[in-house]
Amino acid sequence: MKFTDGYWLMRPGVTARYAAEVADVTADEHRMTLYAPVKHVRGRGDTLNGPLLTVECWSPAEGVIGVRATHHAGSVRRGPRFALPGAEPGAGKVRRDGAVVELSSGELSLRVDTSRPWRLEFAAGGQVLTSVGERGTGFVTDAEGRHFMLGQLALGVGETVYGLGERFTPFIRNGQVVDIWQADGGTSSEQAYKNIPFHLTNRGYGVFVNHPGRVSYEVGSESVGQVQFSVEDQSLEYFVVHGPTPKQILERYTALTGRPALPPAWALGLWLTTSFTTDYDEATVNRFVGGMAERGIPLSVFHLDCFWMRGYQWCDFEWDSDTFPDPAGMLSRLKEQGLRISAWINPYIAQKASMFEEGMRQGYLVRRPDGSVWQWDLWQPGMALVDFTNPAARDWYLAKLRTLLEQGVDCFKTDFGERIPTDVVWHDGSDPELMHNYYTQLYNRAVFELLREVRGEGEALLFARSATAGGQQYPVHWGGDCESHFNAMAESLRGGLSLGLSGFGFWSHDIGGFEGTPTPTVFKRWVQFGLLSSHSRLHGSRSYRVPWDYGQEAVEVTREFTLLKHRLAPYLQRAAQQAHATGIPMMRAMVLEFPDDPAAATLDRQYLLGEDLLVAPVFTDDGTVEYYVPEGAWTNVLTGARITGPRWVREQHGFHTLPLLARPDSVIPLGADDQHPVSAWADGVELRVHAFTDGAERTVVIPRTDGPGEAARFHLCRQGDRLHVSTDSPHPWQLRTGGPQGLLHRRPAGTARADVPYPL
Repeated sequence: MKFTDGYWLMRPGVTARYAAEVADVTADEHRMTLYAPVKHVRGRGDTLNGPLLTVECWSPAEGVIGVRATHHAGSVRRGPRFALPGAEPGAGKVRRDGAVVELSSGELSLRVDTSRPWRLEFAAGGQVLTSVGERGTGFVTDAEGRHFMLGQLALGVGETVYGLGERFTPFIRNGQVVDIWQADGGTSSEQAYKNIPFHLTNRGYGVFVNHPGRVSYEVGSESVGQVQFSVEDQSLEYFVVHGPTPKQILERYTALTGRPALPPAWALGLWLTTSFTTDYDEATVNRFVGGMAERGIPLSVFHLDCFWMRGYQWCDFEWDSDTFPDPAGMLSRLKEQGLRISAWINPYIAQKASMFEEGMRQGYLVRRPDGSVWQWDLWQPGMALVDFTNPAARDWYLAKLRTLLEQGVDCFKTDFGERIPTDVVWHDGSDPELMHNYYTQLYNRAVFELLREVRGEGEALLFARSATAGGQQYPVHWGGDCESHFNAMAESLRGGLSLGLSGFGFWSHDIGGFEGTPTPTVFKRWVQFGLLSSHSRLHGSRSYRVPWDYGQEAVEVTREFTLLKHRLAPYLQRAAQQAHATGIPMMRAMVLEFPDDPAAATLDRQYLLGEDLLVAPVFTDDGTVEYYVPEGAWTNVLTGARITGPRWVREQHGFHTLPLLARPDSVIPLGADDQHPVSAWADGVELRVHAFTDGAERTVVIPRTDGPGEAARFHLCRQGDRLHVSTDSPHPWQLRTGGPQGLLHRRPAGTARADVPYPL
């Protein structure tokens, strides 16, 4: 929110008060509190008739410093609040040296000189990362009597800002106005399904505003040299998170707010849905599943979207008996074909649904202040909202889902959760403004925990649309409702990369686009992109996304890239394990992997899949693609072509290739089985060795198929014209240099070492 009118004036009706200096400091070993008047104190009289801000500073974890600025501390502080599972009491150390007081945590420090006007300096490695200046801590009142707390952190020359959730606006946030406020706005506007009050910059730090309600950001858009964030509250709390690298920032941020669970490996395969408002029944489902099998396209998950339930009755979790007379039998028959089953749900209860009367009678639905059930007709006629702050309502809702799990459903698409009203009363007394964003956390967590309870650790999986900070713990998330053209494909990728820079490890999107019907060209290009994403789902709205509807070549492209993803499964599962362990996403913006390369700062049409594969999707009808290659010799995995960077490349690709480049000195493990996402990956694994320079070393881990851990480990080292390999794998394995036509060197089972010429 903008409060000023240019540099000198305030907007009509707005009054601002900013911390001017430090009047007093109290400190113990681990935290300090600064008392800041909003005017300079020259005599005792200046201590009267004016505000005094209380600014508490502490460290919740190593390398993280928290700041909480409060005007009136006596205000009622209702929930909800973000959980911080990684908080460690006493992480920081305070020291005083004359007028200077400093809080240190790891390499990060907060320095305050109490003899000078108000200024907080955050530094690391002898360099100031950012600072809080004369307008950086304060409060504002407006003509309507609202009270806002604000913070400002300085931007350096050339400093770029990323994150703030899954945003579809320009990738670099500088110059943007961003409201952290959940909305169902598609992928073509400034609104977002996943609003995360966390940003990071290319100067070695990130900032998490610990407030679950509306946080208004002015990212160099009001004061061009500042990131400003404000909340309508009496207190504002934020954490500065040190890196220095973007990866280290994400590691620390996700350690504090929660790391993503590890999805089951079977979810890496191809998902196919019925689409949204299409006509379908069991015969349609069988035609789709059989059609994929007949065309040699392995399918891992089948998803039943909304109309598995009866119209006007979402969500009562009862099958439409006219189209699915034997749901348990149908699910059993699908599972006999090796499929997992996903079912669409949301947290809304239509008035015609059988659950509405029961929920209203038991007090399980959100109510208005007058005691009536909150309802509207948008989305579902007479729709009400489950009150997840009520434990009994939560259990009631989950009991319905438990029945579906007993019938054979494996996971749920937890749709919606964004348009949450603020003129309501919650069972636990939560603040309705704060609950607007936070509701999705309660919803997704409840469903995820049920899946973990029923299916077991490592088998829980959502396909969720909305999220807030900490929501990364309950994967997977998908990009929401996009159109079916190249612009929408590009904006979807931009949103996914932004979400990855906001702490989310796993992300998917609707292959082919949701609204409308893609052209065969768009469909084929989106298939390539989708099957080189974390998770891959064919989905649409009013039209099906079965590949044969888009021509024979679409079938071939879908088959080829599905088989490729299966062969890449050991590599992808290792990247998934890293996301689970560190918070570093599977799909990585180039700036995350190459923070010291200035060219990487703006790149939002290409990414790293895991740490070693560069993907540049094609967004043109004629197959032309422009992309940037960082330093070193990169190898196209599909063609074997060698491209040396740093430089920009313009190429033209048919539908069977795209820029998919292996990093210099990389070793990509490929599984022997291309028919399934889960197989004995270590048995017959092929190690693709790419542009290994003299002296290069790499350790390749082949993950277990049933959760965290290793099935085998290979260590490769080049010395001169020899490549030395050692392994603990008892299975046969093989080496290949370069692309798919490179020379192959096979090793029988039990071969623990190999010394071979390089290149082979």
